[in-house]
Amino acid sequence: MIRPTLETERLRLRPFTTADADEVTRLADNEELSRYIPAIPYPYPKYAAAEWISTHQEKFDFGQEIVFAITDKTTRNIIGAIGLVLTPEHKRAEMGYWIGREYWGQRYATEAGQAVIRYAFKTLGLESVIAHHLAPNIASGRVMQKLGMKYEGCRRRFFLHRGEFFDAALYSIIKEEFQG
Repeated sequence: MIRPTLETERLRLRPFTTADADEVTRLADNEELSRYIPAIPYPYPKYAAAEWISTHQEKFDFGQEIVFAITDKTTRNIIGAIGLVLTPEHKRAEMGYWIGREYWGQRYATEAGQAVIRYAFKTLGLESVIAHHLAPNIASGRVMQKLGMKYEGCRRRFFLHRGEFFDAALYSIIKEEFQG
């Protein structure tokens, strides 16, 4: 199946290609970025981006996951990634995202998140989207709040990352609450 592309005012959310691996590696190999994202090791291994990208089509074909490259519409530069891990039997998905350090503070995560939540509800017909962040990553929590997500609670000592346990703040939004 063909993976979709979504557009916003400033962004194009498109499937990653193998040609993106070097830029993903450059963006992901950042200590500040990986500090609160357990899925992104630091230092970021050179082979990891290509390996990660190679899994996207199969996971999409099996209805498990959809991952988008967040790109600038004008420059076509990769800004980060956003995706949904699907749980179709419960009409739910978990959203995750990361933005390259040089692009922080420009509302890209919020803009991309709105497009992905809209896709989840309008195209996929889901009933809820959840997301979480490591408790110290309050900027990610602000993004979730701007998306209209509601704080549901704390999963205590939920992640072991870099030898330290972190609580995870859990957020969600249901279809009826979405304003997009």
